[in-house]
Amino acid sequence: MTLELYQEVALTCDLPEYNLRAGDIATLIDFVPHPSNGEEGCILEVFNAVGESLAVIAVPLSIVEVLRPDEILTVRSLAKAS
Repeated sequence: MTLELYQEVALTCDLPEYNLRAGDIATLIDFVPHPSNGEEGCILEVFNAVGESLAVIAVPLSIVEVLRPDEILTVRSLAKAS
């Protein structure tokens, strides 16, 4: 999995604190080292369906994946993740 800046990525798990779910799409905007030599992280910007920025979040690299050609995008209402 090669992650590059400004590519769209998918979350692999729910992040209820941000109302995000596994499969949601975000744009990778930076890589960040862990402050105490733990897992490297990344900064993601999350947009709604019409391109408005909803959040900028920091997450571990292990919870994002590159988009694949055998996947299809979908739309959901921004509701609390359960």
